[in-house]
Amino acid sequence: MPSFNPQSDIPDLSERVCIVTGGNSGLGEATVTALAQHNPGTLYLAARSRARAELALERIKETSAAARSVNIVILELDLASIDSVKEAAERVNREASRVDILYLNGGVAAMPAAKTKDGFEVHFGTNYIGHVLLTQLLMPKLLETAALPGADVRVVSISSTMHKSFAPREGIIFENLHTAMGEIGGSARYAQSMLAKNLFARELARRYPQIMSLAVHPGGVKSSAYNGSKDMNWLGHKLLLVVIALMGVSPEEGAKGQLWCSFSKDTSNGTYYEPVGKTGKESSLSRDDELASKLWNWTDEELRKHGAPAWPSQS
Repeated sequence: MPSFNPQSDIPDLSERVCIVTGGNSGLGEATVTALAQHNPGTLYLAARSRARAELALERIKETSAAARSVNIVILELDLASIDSVKEAAERVNREASRVDILYLNGGVAAMPAAKTKDGFEVHFGTNYIGHVLLTQLLMPKLLETAALPGADVRVVSISSTMHKSFAPREGIIFENLHTAMGEIGGSARYAQSMLAKNLFARELARRYPQIMSLAVHPGGVKSSAYNGSKDMNWLGHKLLLVVIALMGVSPEEGAKGQLWCSFSKDTSNGTYYEPVGKTGKESSLSRDDELASKLWNWTDEELRKHGAPAWPSQS
């Protein structure tokens, strides 16, 4: 199993531009903190709440003199809102001369049955749709960067091992994605969105091989993601919190998987990884190229209805 030490294994990031969604807490904050120690040109901390992002930025700046000197920019981004995603992408495209690493890290888990304001099941709309649109809108900039000498452009999608055990049997229930999908339960709804991110990483790699696109499960991470869950019975919720408290790893440890995916020379495009650098752990649905293509086309059609542009050509 590969080892990874962020202090020694992350290279100098001079001039590189990195974007971390969900950067105000947990894995996202740990990732921003690790990157900030290595002199990135610009580091976008994307978050829904500016107030929470500012508090996270204060904590990150306190970690080292290096972090205090880095250009960390708060990017207001609500992944559950197509309009917000458009605004955030427009700002990055306007401000940044390049984009080197895009971390599709933010998201929600264990939410009550609901829809986003754009009409998608809330886990799917937030964890998957928002991230796909962000990637699509930044793709011209990603491709421009990939064409630069010495560039190493990567899109790293945070997934979950839950896609193997809890996703619907058919993988993606396309006909119900515009409903709250209360009939399949919160774990299944979350797992479906994680499977979708795996399939997106796989299909993105096939369509844009000049960009390294990977999916990664960070491990069981101690975080607040399930603290407010209202979609589990009381006993199940308490047991889950106990298991996470006893067996979960810190966000800093969990972030090593996505950081390894960002800088290792041993990654394989379109692959799903578990900590750290383990392959072959994904479900058969995650390797289903027909399902990946169907999901891509369905998503493209849906986002076109909301004014998204066509994906750029590979050349």
